[in-house]
Amino acid sequence: MFAKILIANRGEIAVRVARACKEMGITPVAIYSDADRTALHVAHAYEAYRVGASESRESYLNIPNIMNACRASGADAVHPGYGFLAENADFAEACADAGVAFIGPTPSAMRAMGNKLAARAAMKKAGVPTVPGSDGPIANAKDAAKVAKDIGYPVLLKAAAGGGGKGMRVVRSEAEFDAALKLTTGEASSAFGDASVYLEKFVERPKHIEIQVMADGHGNVVTYGERECSMQRRYQKVIEEAPSPIVSPEMRAALSDAARKAAQAVDYRGAGTVEFIVDSERRFYFLEMNTRLQVEHPVTEMVYGVDLVKQQIEIAGGTALSVRQQDVVPRGHAIEMRVYAEDPAHNFLPSIGTIKRLVLPQGPGVRNENGVYEGYQIPIYYDPMLGKLVVYADTREEAIRRARRALGEYRCEPVRTNVDFLLWALAEEAFVDGSYDTKHIESHFDASKLHQRDQEVELAAIAAAIAAYEYRSTVRYATLDESRDGAWRRAARADATKRWSR
Repeated sequence: MFAKILIANRGEIAVRVARACKEMGITPVAIYSDADRTALHVAHAYEAYRVGASESRESYLNIPNIMNACRASGADAVHPGYGFLAENADFAEACADAGVAFIGPTPSAMRAMGNKLAARAAMKKAGVPTVPGSDGPIANAKDAAKVAKDIGYPVLLKAAAGGGGKGMRVVRSEAEFDAALKLTTGEASSAFGDASVYLEKFVERPKHIEIQVMADGHGNVVTYGERECSMQRRYQKVIEEAPSPIVSPEMRAALSDAARKAAQAVDYRGAGTVEFIVDSERRFYFLEMNTRLQVEHPVTEMVYGVDLVKQQIEIAGGTALSVRQQDVVPRGHAIEMRVYAEDPAHNFLPSIGTIKRLVLPQGPGVRNENGVYEGYQIPIYYDPMLGKLVVYADTREEAIRRARRALGEYRCEPVRTNVDFLLWALAEEAFVDGSYDTKHIESHFDASKLHQRDQEVELAAIAAAIAAYEYRSTVRYATLDESRDGAWRRAARADATKRWSR
């Protein structure tokens, strides 16, 4: 097993990996930018190395600087977390060239799944259901319109190298193609350095379901059921849960079989997630594969009683999976809520500043994946996620109630957070009955209906002050008339006064 692991990330995931390393007797090594010199993940590591200026491209995306930190620390492995370089095949190759183990899949598997067109082709060959669409990149609006006519409108233009909701555009008629294609190719070129786009059938109001995969270097592949990730805003997940309220045991088996085929098709190793979209008829189609640990991995850990980070490390060290598929059985229900430093009442504007008061929810079945602390200055350079609040209970109904209770305890002041927005989402009828889809927030959220807790507290304090003033102005206080006391009462009072003075 590894002696020292460099964690090429920041925030709550770096803290999460550091904790796993310590429990395995491995020395965790942190990297940090200028803005993160005093960050929580640095405090949780045994060693820390500066890798550049505050901007991500100068630090957490700077492969030469990170490799220099590897050499300086003597780390024999790198854990990339998620985001930044986690799905960068060049980074994985740089680790291999330096003789450092990369805790993740091989560069070839990353490249096979990193390009959407190549991934679609591989999945079709492996027998995994895919959304009807073009077999290659779209050259012009005329070709796009021809494909769209064959599969039917609406259709979706997608960047071949895209991800994170970028480089995607819905087209509902032939007249829209010319402008949509120019915008999408321009965005793809700017964001990913690859202007190629393809076309696929747009599924209206789909569910977003994903399967957690873990594969070792000995040919073993295990799936840990599904996660429901349909509560999204602008293609970004907000709340995730496991298991999905719409997935039956039979559907889970079919989804897991498809995910296993997907992993085997690219000779996958390590933790990965195969994402599917599900239509109103419960038909599912391959969406993409994320070749890394997911932000929402804790809900799977809670339901299946597994530590996915430790399994990643063990597999990278050559250990075979000890768990068998027949032993993987879901128990209970888990919900994860992403807490962001943003103001949902004002179009989710990022909120920065110094955290002066931080209260993290506690109690049975509550897990905090936290990346900040009281006194921490939130930087402007990175994703605004402060952490993740995860709850677990025996049933989904209990888990929802626990999630609401836990969110009610969360305080991060004076920084604005999306906690009130999360409370709104959990109270939505469509969430409670499990029928919500990826467009629910877009079609139902109204900022004016948010319960602003800070305003409620302020109003309550004002009301309490007024009530106290009015009470004090009307109450009649009793006075002590010692002249009317008897001898016994005066003696008792004198004795008590002596004892209190001592």
